[in-house]
Amino acid sequence: MLTVACRDVGHPCDCVLSGETEEELLKSAAEHAVNDHGYKEEEIITPEMQQNIKSHIKKV
Repeated sequence: MLTVACRDVGHPCDCVLSGETEEELLKSAAEHAVNDHGYKEEEIITPEMQQNIKSHIKKV
């Protein structure tokens, strides 16, 4: 199981997302960012944003 905390990525948010694969986790993070933080999907799928998220993924 992989997790990433929204707060670790730079938002004052207590959400912790999880997924079985990195791809699944990135998809969940993108959906959360759009639905809960008002991002547009194209803002989330940038290489910089994805690298930021990937750098905070933890294996549990």
